[in-house]
Amino acid sequence: MDQVHVIRHKHYNEGQSVRRIAREMGLHRWTVRKYLREAEPRRVEVGRRPCPVMEVVGPQIEGVLEEWDARLGGKHRLTSVRLHRELVARGLQVGERTVRQYLAEKRRAVAEVYIPLVHRAGDEAQVDFFEVTVELNGVMTKVWKFLMRLMYSKRDLVWLYARCDQTSFLDGHGRAFQSIGAVPHRLVYDNLTSAVKRRVLHGERELSERFRALSSHYLFEPCFARPGEGHDKGGVENRGKGIRLQHLTPIVAGESLAAISVALQSDLDRAWGQARTPEGVLLSGVIYDEDQLCMKPLPAVAFDPRRVQPVVVSRSATVKVQGAVYSVPTTWARLDATAFIGVEDLLLVCRGDEHRHPLQPKGGRSIRYRHYLPELARKPQAVRQVAPELLAELGEPYQRLWTLLDASHGPMKAARLLAGVLGAINDHGEALVKQAVVDALAKAGGHLPAEGDVLASLARQLPARPVLKEQQVPPALRFHKIQSGCAADYDVLLAGGDL
Repeated sequence: MDQVHVIRHKHYNEGQSVRRIAREMGLHRWTVRKYLREAEPRRVEVGRRPCPVMEVVGPQIEGVLEEWDARLGGKHRLTSVRLHRELVARGLQVGERTVRQYLAEKRRAVAEVYIPLVHRAGDEAQVDFFEVTVELNGVMTKVWKFLMRLMYSKRDLVWLYARCDQTSFLDGHGRAFQSIGAVPHRLVYDNLTSAVKRRVLHGERELSERFRALSSHYLFEPCFARPGEGHDKGGVENRGKGIRLQHLTPIVAGESLAAISVALQSDLDRAWGQARTPEGVLLSGVIYDEDQLCMKPLPAVAFDPRRVQPVVVSRSATVKVQGAVYSVPTTWARLDATAFIGVEDLLLVCRGDEHRHPLQPKGGRSIRYRHYLPELARKPQAVRQVAPELLAELGEPYQRLWTLLDASHGPMKAARLLAGVLGAINDHGEALVKQAVVDALAKAGGHLPAEGDVLASLARQLPARPVLKEQQVPPALRFHKIQSGCAADYDVLLAGGDL
């Protein structure tokens, strides 16, 4: 541009001729005239330049691409170096740079053009799962981050889960909606199996039953990106990576996923509260209020994300759910039950009775020996084998009682005596027996009790078994007498006689 300025100054201000300017500056007169016509001359292409080599090489390249198309895919992509080597092997004289330019132009011509979108208040949120690493109780653990991003107000709702399954997916929606206090009109997803059972004709999707129930409960419209085109929901894709780098690096630590999730959400909300639009308006102020006002209201009852699964109780009074074993009361043995599988716990229901367990990983066990008190009262040898686990559940004063019995009588007799105490718990309830054990130990004064002293002391302090009074028997049954059986009667029956 300095040269153009000098040429125009010499001609228009100093009055020098084109010939003189060209001679002094060592330029062609056509160049001087061009700069005099335009202060910023532009290149004008009157037509496409001839490419004689490309006209010969182009069809050959297309032939190789068509021939190899079925044998390319994934990471086995065709490079210009490999293609050039193949063309030379076929007798073509062509440079690698020419092949590279041809492939670059071909890819540019078919490359997707992205459309600048407009996000409106209350309309859209994008959802996805991301794999992250956290330090859980001192152990590096791979977990899954559920992320819902409101595209208008740019707020992020996150929660960490141990599993990337449908239950966690549904639970994340409920937590996010409760935090927002409203429901966006549309939610955009990948074609993940937690939501889509299969793809049918014309791009339609057959939704999974539980996800269809979720969308019907909250009345939002599920939308899905094209298969393999994650950038269709680029807002949540980019944000998921950004959260990992900005808020989960270095690797965060915590005692539980819930504690880490709460801290992460607080950190995100703190950063979001300082973010502004290009015009300087706080996102957490008027923008977020507009977003909430335009959303759908929350339903009166939250959606239950638990997965329902029928189970069969084994003869050991256990059920197996997702590869883990859980105990149930012995009265459930060999019955059918229902398991309600949540994110963190498991609810087991049978004949109106229900029990909860913390959810165990595959291969884990959650055995509560309180469920087996009626059987343990009849099986002292089993009491001896599970004594540490049972006493850890019962706590004091039973642990102190076991210590005294074991030291005084040895493990065999101690187990028999403890079985008697467990029978008392089953008959009278834990509250009465616990107080009776406390009183018996207090009277013993810490001395080692003799065999039978503990049970005798308990028998004196526990109430007698209730006896059915005559007034409690229905009048129609009061005069019925039931005779006890006699072994001699069976001899008569076996001989073919009548009683």
